[in-house]
Amino acid sequence: MSGLRDLPQVDEVLRDVLALNDVGPLVARWLVRREVAAARARALNGGEAGDVRAIVQAAAEQLQAARIRRVINATGVVIHTNLGRAALGEEAVAAAVEAAGTAALEFDLVTGARGTRAPVASTLAAALTEAEDALIVNNNAAALLLTLAALAKGQEVIVSRGELIEIGGEFRLPDVMEASGALLREVGTTNRTHERDYRRAAGDGTALILKVHPSNYQIVGFTTSVGVADLAAIAKEARVPLLFDIGSGLLGPEEGVLSDEPDARSALAQGADLVSFSGDKLLGGPQAGILAGRADLIERCRRHPIARAVRADKLTLAAMEATLWAHARGARDHIPAWSMLQATAEEIRARAKRVSEGISGVSVIDGASVTGGGSLPGRSVETALIAVHSDKPQVLAKRLREKEPPIVARIERGLLVLDLRTVAPADDVALRAALQSL
Repeated sequence: MSGLRDLPQVDEVLRDVLALNDVGPLVARWLVRREVAAARARALNGGEAGDVRAIVQAAAEQLQAARIRRVINATGVVIHTNLGRAALGEEAVAAAVEAAGTAALEFDLVTGARGTRAPVASTLAAALTEAEDALIVNNNAAALLLTLAALAKGQEVIVSRGELIEIGGEFRLPDVMEASGALLREVGTTNRTHERDYRRAAGDGTALILKVHPSNYQIVGFTTSVGVADLAAIAKEARVPLLFDIGSGLLGPEEGVLSDEPDARSALAQGADLVSFSGDKLLGGPQAGILAGRADLIERCRRHPIARAVRADKLTLAAMEATLWAHARGARDHIPAWSMLQATAEEIRARAKRVSEGISGVSVIDGASVTGGGSLPGRSVETALIAVHSDKPQVLAKRLREKEPPIVARIERGLLVLDLRTVAPADDVALRAALQSL
């Protein structure tokens, strides 16, 4: 088809699309109208209109294939942002499924009256961070926006220039601050900020001191920053709260690869008035933002109008409650992100050998896993990789993504590699079958 006269009628194409695809009449009509209009525009501009029926058919197939679906993460990135960050544990999944029906979200089953919204999750978050109170919202950016709006609208918030972060999706701290109505007061330089910088900036117009953990990058070399305890002393002198956005969401101090990561409990013990962090990173739960600390400040945030706009839904709260219970009961091995990080290279190697045994063109090599999710930049964990030797690794990677369920691997040094650290043991059989079919 090359001219306007050759363009098909919408109803003609619609019949063909509905005969081949289960997208429903309204979606099909929308797709047909969009592609017919695009073809008409191409023809009017002197180009080829194209085969509209084929284009619409491809669009319908792509729409159905692009649904949110389960995949096997063989990338070695434990908290993979593009693959949904932390995988939920079985208890968290079961809790979300149970809450998907009618649930006692804001209902007191004892009195029969309206109750507090999901009080258990907030109580557990407060207890596990040793805070006076806690509030759960839909993500950490929302927790930060809410806190700034509730505590510092129209007033200055002091932040080090070295902590003016940007994360994925062009999310920039100065933009969030502007949206909240708070006024940014930058201090120090990119690589060096001293206590005197904060003291000079603090004044009558100051409402808050904000410390941000730069979880997705490192500044090394000639650097200086101010620790939480020293900042807390400065905030106390200025009679303003200190908020520490720790980002990745460790509840307490850890050893090993996580030893340098800030945690909520330590930050509050060192004098921070509030901490905020993500629920779907190192905590291992659903996407959420957790704000913990002084009860009076939490209450001001809870009563702010933005709190309603950013509140977590019942599925999130149910999954978060189950995840926090796992932490409380010492059952972190039930949380996939934690069991993945705790697995040794020897354990991964043994699994890799079992999965790849007898498959030609495949070997087991040394490699490295990463935490991901904007956590531990520059740090990795020793692992073992299944390496597929081929002169066309991209083609093989695509074939794996076409499996059911799709398998997402990575290409490294010209090899297609799969890291079982991020693969559930229950998926080893499917992974072996996929490798045998390549």
